[in-house]
Amino acid sequence: MRPNRPRLYQTKAMSFQSKSKRRKSSTNGVFDQLSFERSKRSLVRDALCSNEERDIAYRKMILSIPAGKVSTYGGVAAAAGYPRHHRAVARLLRLDPADQLPWHRVVGAGGEIKLRGDAAHEQRSRLKLERVEFDGKRVNMAKCEHPLKPWEVYGGD
Repeated sequence: MRPNRPRLYQTKAMSFQSKSKRRKSSTNGVFDQLSFERSKRSLVRDALCSNEERDIAYRKMILSIPAGKVSTYGGVAAAAGYPRHHRAVARLLRLDPADQLPWHRVVGAGGEIKLRGDAAHEQRSRLKLERVEFDGKRVNMAKCEHPLKPWEVYGGD
């Protein structure tokens, strides 16, 4: 009978050890989640603030999209050197005068028109005038996506 006692004790110790490990990992998970949420809020806050240098980079990228082609908010932001700042691109297009930039050539991820109501109909009709192809409600990105090349845009400066 004695050989069984250490075995039971060892099993209990192992179970206590695994519980403490679980507590540590769940605590680390909470901190990881909190830091992720903080960085996400910081990114959103930064994207909603005006930044002239960043906005100029976005304008150059948007103006480089030719007629009949489209790019995504995220693609414009990444090509301008600000990955994950797609909301800042949307803010720029929303606040700039409509006649200064080809705003209709920037769509959501996967070719989705992100605008609502009359603005969505206006964007779709402008893209159709430029002979952009649609698959249902989305732009056919395989045929119409413009690969943004920052080295070509900034090469002449």
